[in-house]
Amino acid sequence: MGGTKSRTRVHVVSDVHGNTEALARAGEGADALICLGDLVLFLDYADHSRGIFPDLFGVENADRIVELRTAKRFAEAREFGRSLWDGLDRERLIEEAVRRQYARMFAAFPSPTYATYGNVDIPGLWPEYAGPGTTVLDGQRVEIGGRVFGFVGGGLPSPMRTPYEVDEDEYAAKVEALGEVDVLCSHIPPEVPELCYDTVARRFERGSEALLAAIRRTRPRYALFGHVHQPLARRVRIGGTECVNVGHFAATGRPWALEW
Repeated sequence: MGGTKSRTRVHVVSDVHGNTEALARAGEGADALICLGDLVLFLDYADHSRGIFPDLFGVENADRIVELRTAKRFAEAREFGRSLWDGLDRERLIEEAVRRQYARMFAAFPSPTYATYGNVDIPGLWPEYAGPGTTVLDGQRVEIGGRVFGFVGGGLPSPMRTPYEVDEDEYAAKVEALGEVDVLCSHIPPEVPELCYDTVARRFERGSEALLAAIRRTRPRYALFGHVHQPLARRVRIGGTECVNVGHFAATGRPWALEW
């Protein structure tokens, strides 16, 4: 990829949540695929029969936990979840289910793929499944077609207590490590209200102040992210930076395209 006169096309996906079929087609026509995390499907809020949770506990219990979370009754939801897990080997059962999903999804990645973790991913398992064509980056940068892409994975602490949440200082250090990039890639959005508010879940998801500060300071051409499935705004301009929610890939099956 490179030559000054050649064109480079990159497809970007986020929040794959088990949509392996569409993932296998996501790189068609592109020089590279970028995945911004959340491969795992614990529970599909649009279809409560899909995911690790209903596979283990049934649809009625999935209905109940979604109802509690949507009502922001997080303490009750955690207590209800605890009662279901009581007596079960939670870690083993979740890891087995995640491994089954990862085996399918990593096999669907085209080559080359550049990927970072979402907040529901389990980073410790990725090295076992990422093939030679998949580069995993977190607090790191890579050049694609003459442009520098920086990647920041994971989420910030939330009431949902998802598997890969890091504290603010650790997250900010990963952002800082990137320096100046052309395209800033993260799982969560910068801390901008209209980018963080989910209109269906009716709540603000966690955005990052460190990302917002880096955008203002280093002025990348693009800031790309996912995490918020139905955002109030999909695009916001901050100075010279186009901030884009690349979409809830599990639902749309369509990658976002960047060409230069």
